[in-house]
Amino acid sequence: MASPGLRETKKRQTRRAIADAALPLFLEHGFDRVTVAEVARHAGVSTNTVFNYFPAKEDLFFDRQAEVERHLAALVAALPPGRCPVAAVRDDLRGALERIDPAYGLGPDSAPFFRAVEASAALRAREREIGERAEAALAAALPPAPGSPLLAGALAGVHRATLRELRRRVLAGEPPRAVAADLAVAAGAAFDLLCRCRAHP
Repeated sequence: MASPGLRETKKRQTRRAIADAALPLFLEHGFDRVTVAEVARHAGVSTNTVFNYFPAKEDLFFDRQAEVERHLAALVAALPPGRCPVAAVRDDLRGALERIDPAYGLGPDSAPFFRAVEASAALRAREREIGERAEAALAAALPPAPGSPLLAGALAGVHRATLRELRRRVLAGEPPRAVAADLAVAAGAAFDLLCRCRAHP
């Protein structure tokens, strides 16, 4: 009998294999044209197995959505007392842009990925849900205060606006490195403005 650790490793490997089989199909044929059965066939598993790991087809495309939803909240939750949450989110995003992080849409497959999202109403709706859950998690992680939900909205809004502008410019054919460099400066300025407003209401 496999140990619990080995079982978990195999589950992670199976999940990764299914997601890795799904994305090229979605990018080549379009999200709405690919069935879960086709993904299962390419991954070498049953359709039921796919649904065991991914309850909805959108979960196959956004296979890191749980991590994305927790990310901003985790940054804030890890802060020592008195550290500015705006600065933490700013520095994290700016760092990702400066190192050309593929997770932020700066990899070689970014444009096809973005085009697939833009072409599917289902994916655009799921993307909005992910953003809303990320904002709610961030609000819950901020220190309790009357303005915490509004601050969470402002932080999440600047974060989303930066990534939305990144997508627009990458889809327009601009080099990802140039886009990232510009947005690192622009996003930093927007977050700095929030820092100043928070310090001097």
